[in-house]
Amino acid sequence: MKKLMVVALTLAVLLSACGGATPAPTQPPPEPTQAPAPTQPEPTKAPEATQPIKPTSAPEAVEISFMMWGSPDELSVWQQIVNDFQAKYPNIKVNVDVSDWDSYWTKVKTLFAGGTPPDVFAMDAPLYPDWVSRGVLLNLQKYIDATPGFLDGLYPGTLEAYKTPAGYYGLPRDFQTIVLFYNKDMFDKAKIPYPTDKWTLDDLRKTAKALTKTSGDQRQWGFATDLWDMELFWSENIWEHGGDIISSDNTKTLIGEPKAREAWKFLSDMVNVDKSVPNPDESSQYGGDPFAAGVSAMTTIGHWAVNDYLKAGLKLGVAPMPSGPAGRVTSVNSAGFVAAKDGKHPDAAWQFIQFALSEEAQNKLGELGFAIPALQKAAEGPAYLNPSAPIDQKVFLDALAYAHMKPSFKGYDEWSTTVGDGLVPAWTGEKSIDEVLNEIVPAADEVLAKNK
Repeated sequence: MKKLMVVALTLAVLLSACGGATPAPTQPPPEPTQAPAPTQPEPTKAPEATQPIKPTSAPEAVEISFMMWGSPDELSVWQQIVNDFQAKYPNIKVNVDVSDWDSYWTKVKTLFAGGTPPDVFAMDAPLYPDWVSRGVLLNLQKYIDATPGFLDGLYPGTLEAYKTPAGYYGLPRDFQTIVLFYNKDMFDKAKIPYPTDKWTLDDLRKTAKALTKTSGDQRQWGFATDLWDMELFWSENIWEHGGDIISSDNTKTLIGEPKAREAWKFLSDMVNVDKSVPNPDESSQYGGDPFAAGVSAMTTIGHWAVNDYLKAGLKLGVAPMPSGPAGRVTSVNSAGFVAAKDGKHPDAAWQFIQFALSEEAQNKLGELGFAIPALQKAAEGPAYLNPSAPIDQKVFLDALAYAHMKPSFKGYDEWSTTVGDGLVPAWTGEKSIDEVLNEIVPAADEVLAKNK
């Protein structure tokens, strides 16, 4: 989901005179033969009061680094949380460093290679297994064990993505569900009713065709989405057709199976037959996000995009993901915190992570509107479900009832690149979708084999 969307939102926002945002993302897939069904367990009961934060074991003044991907607006959100932390614990100074998605990972790897890793850094759940396997992350389990009840109230599904047999090497900070966004002005102008929770994929396709227009050099598409990464649409499309992405033991790529191919044909026809979805070349003319640029009537994306779309002047509406032949499914992904095993101040790093997951900090995260807090009490309280919000925040939270976790496994980055790059010729019309799938699946399986 991430690489193109980070560049996409950043550039698209420049076209619309505002700043970009990056996804968070952020888990094991459902069984391939099962029809979509709620996979998110009921959250554990939140404690009546936030657990007291124990003082750091190092009373002397220390400095720690916190690195994350994001936009300048996201930096301002986290800087407020850091400021609140430092007001409570003035002996710990937190230096925040934010970069765009690609630059972020390059910078983190360079710091580790140079022996100066960040104390705390943001983690995307699908990439987490690879980082755990490298042996460079601090095992947080001893800190968790020393703080009884600390994990109570965090959504179990978000915790599951960071659980290992040896304990937790990371913890979720927030999560994102994918929903349908629409431009109310475009629907009003065309006198077409807004999307509802009754919509199917057929309704999406029909309406996208009706809202697609060409007038000279001016283009308007009915629907635009990321065709490279799975998170924003094509994984949901496959699940809703009864297919799956990868086997439960992470050894076999399933996107070429019959039900999945039905989903691919549906999407390929929208791109190449209906011409209602821009291909990658067309999207690139609008910074990778035609919806942000005001030339697409609908898109599918997470809550991280809301603030930027509003700043771009779009009159937004949100609706659940349209349902498919096998039911309604969306994707849920988590962003989290990890700490370097060789960081200079592990106790202070834990202190900051602990504060960031407190009710105070999670409420702040919910108020500032970039993601859904991982703490149930914050996500389901007025901090996030603000009735005066410009969109229906509850749509994102309700999506947990039909969400499947974005796959998370060793070799994910290489696997997703193999798939995403391999799909491009199908979107540009150079090859049929069946041809590219026949090439992609064996190559993707090779990646899984070498990462067992």
